[in-house]
Amino acid sequence: MKILATAAVIIAMAGTAMAGDSGIIRKEAATGVVETVDQLVATMEGAGLKIFARVDHGAGAASIDEDIGASQLLIFGNPKVGTPAIKDDPVSGLFLPLKVLVYEDSTGKTMIAYEDPTEMLTRLGGVSGDAPYLKVMTGALGKFTDGVAK
Repeated sequence: MKILATAAVIIAMAGTAMAGDSGIIRKEAATGVVETVDQLVATMEGAGLKIFARVDHGAGAASIDEDIGASQLLIFGNPKVGTPAIKDDPVSGLFLPLKVLVYEDSTGKTMIAYEDPTEMLTRLGGVSGDAPYLKVMTGALGKFTDGVAK
């Protein structure tokens, strides 16, 4: 019985690893990391969104004498949009507010990455794929990131 349980765990872990970064949307930015995040912040705040945090991963790495290149995570949202998701499935709070990562890749390009809200939240089970707030989240992420992409 223990062998079957162990095999089930190994298979489940392998499936997760093989899934890779499914649901991650990437775009090349038109400007550098700091400029791109500055533009995102200005546009988002202008649209009434709240910026909860701007995490500078590059500075964090530099503080321990490591270099990962420029990398910043922007955490933002609108309680009017996110609250209904959390009401539908409280575990949605693990994924909200939304996040956009802007980073310099190994070739020096500035990249924008974020997780597709529909894929991210519907896998929880309590959020319906046709929930109106998913369309709002997806549209906003697309619009804001397209505005700073090449």
